[in-house]
Amino acid sequence: MDSVPRLPLHHDFNYRRSFARRRLENELQDINREPPPLCSAVPVGDDLFHWRAAIMGPPDSPYYGGVFFLTLDIPANYPMVPPKVVFTTSIYHLNVKNDGALNSDIFGSQWTPAFTISKLLLSICSLLSNPDPRRAVFPERAAMFLTDRKMYEETAREWTRLYATEWASLMFAAFLSMTENGQLAM
Repeated sequence: MDSVPRLPLHHDFNYRRSFARRRLENELQDINREPPPLCSAVPVGDDLFHWRAAIMGPPDSPYYGGVFFLTLDIPANYPMVPPKVVFTTSIYHLNVKNDGALNSDIFGSQWTPAFTISKLLLSICSLLSNPDPRRAVFPERAAMFLTDRKMYEETAREWTRLYATEWASLMFAAFLSMTENGQLAM
């Protein structure tokens, strides 16, 4: 039986990485040309596979007035596999773990290669306005959200005030000023 010659495994990895790199270059151009509302994202230095992002709390949420920083680690087989997104700003949210990792369908069953970094950030913004109790990482927060929404939102507002305002706004301004040609200078 004739076997089909296969390229070495490292060739496949390099091909996927170069495809992802081209895709990310295009997405960066799109973000620079038409930034998503309430969001900003840039690669760290020349590394297109490691980004920093900032999301301003949506007006219709208890996070309004806060600025939340995130890291995005993008795998070599992006967009087939979603980025790993972590909040670096402390946030009280039923879908965000203590280490800042998100628990959402957008990183699992709802992920599609049609998603872009911009769309991903917009989805996270939407999650701030509409937490998903079905994917809660803290059952007690989910219970509070479902039974005492006012208390849940008051707690989220307090955390936002403590961890994501004033100095965060200054950091956001610094974050934007450190960008040069759409890249974070590090």
